[in-house]
Amino acid sequence: MSTTTTAPARAVAPRRPSAARALRRLTLTEGRLFLRDPSNAFFAIVFPGLLLTVLGLVMPWADQPFDVDDPILSQFTAITGYTPTVLALAVGTVAFTTFPTTIATYRQRGVLRRLSTTPVPPTRVLVAQVAVNLAALLVAAVLAFVLGVAVVGVEAPTQPLLVVGAFVLSVLAAFAVGSLIAAVAPTGPAANGIGATVYFMSLFFAGVWLPLPLMPDVVQTIAQFTPLGAAAQAMSAAWFGQPFPGVELLALAGWALVGIPLAARLFRWS
Repeated sequence: MSTTTTAPARAVAPRRPSAARALRRLTLTEGRLFLRDPSNAFFAIVFPGLLLTVLGLVMPWADQPFDVDDPILSQFTAITGYTPTVLALAVGTVAFTTFPTTIATYRQRGVLRRLSTTPVPPTRVLVAQVAVNLAALLVAAVLAFVLGVAVVGVEAPTQPLLVVGAFVLSVLAAFAVGSLIAAVAPTGPAANGIGATVYFMSLFFAGVWLPLPLMPDVVQTIAQFTPLGAAAQAMSAAWFGQPFPGVELLALAGWALVGIPLAARLFRWS
């Protein structure tokens, strides 16, 4: 009688998710956490469009010429002239407040340090956070533009591709500053305090409190070299068909090229 031996079955190691799949899951998780915070959902996504719509419906100057003394700006309504400023505000809201506060809070709670001991690289949290905040910013910008056009009669930009290009550079420049805050702030409240200070100062140079064409020349010159001021001026020039905003675009590129590598160098995981 013959006996048959059977080789022991090999234990099959569980398949580990690919890096792309793990990053996608982490991004979705960060996105859900982002939306669970009512202040994030409102100020980062809804507020810019709501601000533009309310101003367009309530303010008596909304349908008046933006600047009667300028032959180009006099052809556009004031609410159209305010639209690039609102887009700059949307960029600053996410880049200066929401993003750095979240990263610094993770540092404060030890999340980044604990991740460094797991198979999930801590850098994926940063990538996921950037992706979530950029998505929120894109939704906010599109929502503000659609509401502006559909509800309060915002006029379409004269050079839409240049507006998009200026917007992208504005995002890079503002996130460079936000990344610097996120890199060094030890706690969430510290990041929130620094970010809020930078945010409200930047809103002044972006023309939120007073339209830039009505400000003194020296203030307009300084604004050209600040992230949100350059953003508002570059998008305005493209929107209204004014001369090419070379100085503003170079300033935005400079903030991005200097700020992002510096933030990476200064970044602390704990």
